[in-house]
Amino acid sequence: MRKTFKSMLLCVGMALCGVMAYAQDPNFYIYLCLGQSNMEGNARYESQDTTVNPRFQVLSAVNNDEVGRVKGKWYPARAPLCRKGTGLTPADYFGRTMVEYLPENVRVGVVHVAIGGCRIELFQKDKREEYIKTAPDWMKGILDEYDNNPYERLVEMARLAQKDGVIKGILLHQGESNTGDKEWPMKVKNVYESLLSDLNLKTEDVPLIAGEVVNADHKGTCASMNEIIATLPQVIKNSAVVSSAGLSCASDHLHFDAAGYRVMGRRYAEKVLGMMGIRLQTTEDVIASTVPASSNMHGCDFPRLDKDNRAYFRIYAPDVKRLQADVCGVKYDLSKDENGWWTGHTNPLVVGFHYYFLLVDGFSVIDPMSCTFFGCSRMASGIEVPEGSEGDYYRTKDVPHGQVRTCTYYSKSQKRFRRCVVYTPAEYETNSKKRFPVLYLQHGMGEDETGWSTQGYMYNILDNQIAEGKCEPMIVVMESGDIEVGFRPRPGKNVDEERNLYGASFATLMVQDLIPYIDKTFRTYTDRDHRAMAGLSWGGKQTFDITLNNLDKFSYIGGFSGAIFGVDVNTAFNGVFTDAKAFNKKVHYLFLGCGTDENMGTESLVKSLRGLGIEVDYYVSEGTGHEWLTWRRCLNEFIPHLFKK
Repeated sequence: MRKTFKSMLLCVGMALCGVMAYAQDPNFYIYLCLGQSNMEGNARYESQDTTVNPRFQVLSAVNNDEVGRVKGKWYPARAPLCRKGTGLTPADYFGRTMVEYLPENVRVGVVHVAIGGCRIELFQKDKREEYIKTAPDWMKGILDEYDNNPYERLVEMARLAQKDGVIKGILLHQGESNTGDKEWPMKVKNVYESLLSDLNLKTEDVPLIAGEVVNADHKGTCASMNEIIATLPQVIKNSAVVSSAGLSCASDHLHFDAAGYRVMGRRYAEKVLGMMGIRLQTTEDVIASTVPASSNMHGCDFPRLDKDNRAYFRIYAPDVKRLQADVCGVKYDLSKDENGWWTGHTNPLVVGFHYYFLLVDGFSVIDPMSCTFFGCSRMASGIEVPEGSEGDYYRTKDVPHGQVRTCTYYSKSQKRFRRCVVYTPAEYETNSKKRFPVLYLQHGMGEDETGWSTQGYMYNILDNQIAEGKCEPMIVVMESGDIEVGFRPRPGKNVDEERNLYGASFATLMVQDLIPYIDKTFRTYTDRDHRAMAGLSWGGKQTFDITLNNLDKFSYIGGFSGAIFGVDVNTAFNGVFTDAKAFNKKVHYLFLGCGTDENMGTESLVKSLRGLGIEVDYYVSEGTGHEWLTWRRCLNEFIPHLFKK
């Protein structure tokens, strides 16, 4: 009977072991983090430090109501990792970098126990009690959170972590309080060997990675300790030291600042990954696997694009504390190395043209390595993410090319000089007797008259179509539209009324000044049958406002993602749509287009117009939003229909 009972116990034990083995994920890599204030986290964390890949986890060693953590539970490893009131640590960007380079099926977890101001003796089993007797009063409250035994708390949490994953290494940042102590490496060895023994770990499987304190190159208060830290690999076979050279620090020259912690964490990861045979991507690697953006300044290697359309940035700014790339409103943090170079990359970008800025310590500026474009009501950097062969229609080809010129003229209605951009087809220069029809082409809010010829590549679209015989040779005129500065209603005024006034001055200018100037200066046909107007976004609204109130001057109309909201087709523009037969006779071609990923109400407007019998051509750009690629495609679809009657 006893033998049978023992057999049953053995079977149950084996079954439990099997359950535990099954629960433990060999692809969950766990790292123990210990030390004093620099490991605890002394720099204030920022918003960028609170968003983290869920593959990076922290096992809370204490209760922390600041971020809603409970001791002994796993959480996404957003700052602060250690305990309430602490800040950024090297462990933050160690984990982020690890999951960036490890396979997608691998998770990384940290068990984090650190005490600001402590000596290494606090983690030595036989020295802890004696050391605590001499601990300063301010440290006692911190020690209470760990039941006056941070080493035992680390072991307790590590054992919990071992049920879920595999301990792969130990990260140490300590030494400031032991500056000048030549016995420090042996004391660290004592802590390391105790951890291995208590957790049943092997030296060859679990390396110890120790970081230098603030370096002498930043006048580190304890920089002399780095000479002692450097000897650690002589004492512990499977260990490595992380350099602090070039890393920025706080004003006390004792703690790193946030930028320093981020780079230090990346260096910890570089050491650990290197032991796995994984090398962090270098600038040379990036250059080899990417191509410069076509929108770069001539001779500039960055920004660059990889095969997945990620944009890579590299900028020299040694005195900057924080640098971000703001691409279409999404902010990407760049990392600074010890030489002052900032690098980073975006998520995959959709094809087409994108405005972007650099945020230098929170201040928005243009990238000196990018060509600039007027957009967002200011000069902006831009990056062109190329399409495949489907984008050939706007690329430069070996065909006869027209000219794009800037013209200055005087506006009597506004009593000032103005500027317009004019495209003339190649034939304009070779056939001095021929007259040409005119398309007036408008940009959107926050852009200007240069938009269509820089961001829009309208000259290539026209050159290519004319050369292929797809569209008629025509003159294209682009003006500012008086909407360079974004819509800002005046205080105390009705917003709807203010919106209707926004850019309204352009209608008078166009009819009284611009059209007469163009007809006088260029060889144009001056009748309505040879005059068209189209615009994107707010320029689309202006197009409707101007053309539908002046059908004696226009017979071709186009709106590309037009801001034509709330139009009652039964009453708008003096009821011009209510007599469909008369409208269709007057307007030779009406075009409305938009992207699938935007909501400008274009489809609804088309349905309403068609319901009244209005002939309108509708185009949808697949996979694009309120952006230049949509509008290039719309222009490409629009112009073949012009001046055919």
